Amino acid sequence: MPSVEALIAFTLAAFIMNLSPGPSNFYVMARTLEQGVSGGLAAVTGLAVGSLIHVIAAVLGLSAIFAYSPTAYTALKFAGAFYLLYLGVSSLRHRTNVDRAVAEQSKTEVRGRAAIFRQSVLVEVTNPKTVLFFVALLPHFVDPAAGPTAPQFLLLGLIVTLSAIPCDLFVTFFTHQATRLLKENPNLQNWQDRVSGTILTGLAAYILLSGSAVE
Repeated sequence: MPSVEALIAFTLAAFIMNLSPGPSNFYVMARTLEQGVSGGLAAVTGLAVGSLIHVIAAVLGLSAIFAYSPTAYTALKFAGAFYLLYLGVSSLRHRTNVDRAVAEQSKTEVRGRAAIFRQSVLVEVTNPKTVLFFVALLPHFVDPAAGPTAPQFLLLGLIVTLSAIPCDLFVTFFTHQATRLLKENPNLQNWQDRVSGTILTGLAAYILLSGSAVE
C-alpha cells in the first residue's frame, strides 16, 4: 500500500479537487435550486455512485485507455456536455404548476428524485474533471513496489469518492440557505428553473469550449 505520507497528500489533493468549482458542484447547485435539499441530496448520492464507477474502471485498468486515447476522452467529454445541455434546456422549458394537488406533487417529487439520481450518475461518469483526475493524477500515487496495484487503485478511488461527499453536501446546504427567499416568495419561484437551466447550459458550454484532450 502507498505510504501514509502519500495517502495524506493524495487525500488533500482529492479534497481540493472536489471542493473546487466543476461540473459536479454546479450540477448539485442546479438541482438544489430546482428541488431543494431533497433534490440536492439525490444528486449527491448519484454523483457518489458515478464516482464509484470510475473507481471500478481504475481497478480494472480502463483508465489507461483514456490516458493513451485522447479521442476516447474527448468523446466522453462531449457526451457529458450534450447531456448537461439537454438537462439545462429541459429546466428552462419547465414551468411550476402552482395549482397542483399536494398528493400529486408528492408523487412527482419522488419521481423527480429518482430521475435526479439516475441523471447524476451519468453526469459524474461523463464528468471530464473526474476522468482527468483519475487518469492524470491517481496513477502517480500507485506504487507497484508497495504491493498489488488493484487494491491501491481501489483505496485511492474510494478516497476520491468519500472526500467528494462532504464537499457536495456543503454546496447543497449553502445553496438551499441562499435560495430560501426564492422558496418563500411565490413571485420568484419561476426563477428557480430558469437559474437552474442557465447553470446547466452554461456548464455544458464551458465543457465544450475547454481543452479536449488529456495532457
